[in-house]
Amino acid sequence: MDGIRRALFGLLILASLLMGWWFGQRGFLAPDADGMADAHLVGAKREPLYWVAPMDPNYRSDRPGKSPMGMDLVPVYAADETAGPAVGVRVSPDVQHNLGVRLAPVVRGVLETPLRSVGFVEFDEARVAHIHTRVDGWIQSLSVSDAGAPVTKGQELFTLYSPALIKAQEDYLLARTGAGASLRNASRERLRALGMSSGQISRIEKQGVADENVAILADRDGVVGRLNVREGMYVKPDLEVMSIGALDRVWVTVELFERESVFVEPGQDVAMQLDYLPGRRWSAKVGYVYPVLDVATRTVRVRMVLDNSDGLLKPGMFGEVTIFTRSAQDVLSIPREALIRGTPADRVVMALGDGRFRSQAVSAGREAGDRVEILSGLSEGTKIVASGQFLIDSESSRDADFARMRAETVEQTGTGVIQHD
Repeated sequence: MDGIRRALFGLLILASLLMGWWFGQRGFLAPDADGMADAHLVGAKREPLYWVAPMDPNYRSDRPGKSPMGMDLVPVYAADETAGPAVGVRVSPDVQHNLGVRLAPVVRGVLETPLRSVGFVEFDEARVAHIHTRVDGWIQSLSVSDAGAPVTKGQELFTLYSPALIKAQEDYLLARTGAGASLRNASRERLRALGMSSGQISRIEKQGVADENVAILADRDGVVGRLNVREGMYVKPDLEVMSIGALDRVWVTVELFERESVFVEPGQDVAMQLDYLPGRRWSAKVGYVYPVLDVATRTVRVRMVLDNSDGLLKPGMFGEVTIFTRSAQDVLSIPREALIRGTPADRVVMALGDGRFRSQAVSAGREAGDRVEILSGLSEGTKIVASGQFLIDSESSRDADFARMRAETVEQTGTGVIQHD
């Protein structure tokens, strides 16, 4: 029994030695060639060639100090320049596969940004008629009883009793009997100026008697928007009796935050949907961007005109509006999932080739769907990590890498599968 135990113990020791030899051959427990070269320099006296900014390797200085972002400059030695980038990590192909690392290029093109907001349906103000009397008087009869009532062109809206208007009619009838042509024409034009139509003037000419109650007629088809009078009320020219608006075409207005409004301009495509009509979609164009910012809400109004010949859109309704904006020129963009938001700057993980990766600070612009505009920090065609970048970024963090450089050592992760350069 003791002999069997000794044999099993010997086999266990032999297996441990073989596993150690195999991991060493695979490179899982040793730094890469560059790392070995740096390891031989541990303890040796080296002089820095120059200093670089942690978040911007392109910024160099011939002496230590602070970067423009207030961070300590990092020394770069001759061995670092020979080996390549001063900071970064090397990831084996097997580990890249296990992490699901996926690369994507930085591309240049037009960026489409859909802006979504709530749109409110309103009357087309350019086609709204505001009804006023042109003389003082009393509303004798009201043919339109409430707001929202439909009216047609030529329909009687109300009748007005006005002593001033009766006097103007009598003056015209008197001028027709013996005055000259110029006085007759002047009297006739006065009646027209006071609101009487050509048909009403012809009628009093035939009957030879002034109308006590003059009918006020609608000059267009539509619906009554506001009704501000009732029968028997005394009215003056400065009082709006009612308003009439057409509904075959309506306005839709949206309010956008000031940071969004800079991307909107007339002519851009617009789509609108209403909750109560699922599946129905209205298309239009941006018609007008108001030049004034609402100081209370910090928003800018945008207006578009929609066809409403079927009458489904009613003033007061609201719906979901999408404005499809486009960048004025080609811009650099990356997948949104590739951007790592953080402080003091956003960053991405660049693929340097040969399994090497490095975090790069970038300045991000607007988002458009699954794309993000890049204002600075990258160039067209650069490969970046679009998936699995967070672990690489954490291993390639500036502070950790600079600490290793100052110690002039080469470290490995706990498993040895990601190596620091």
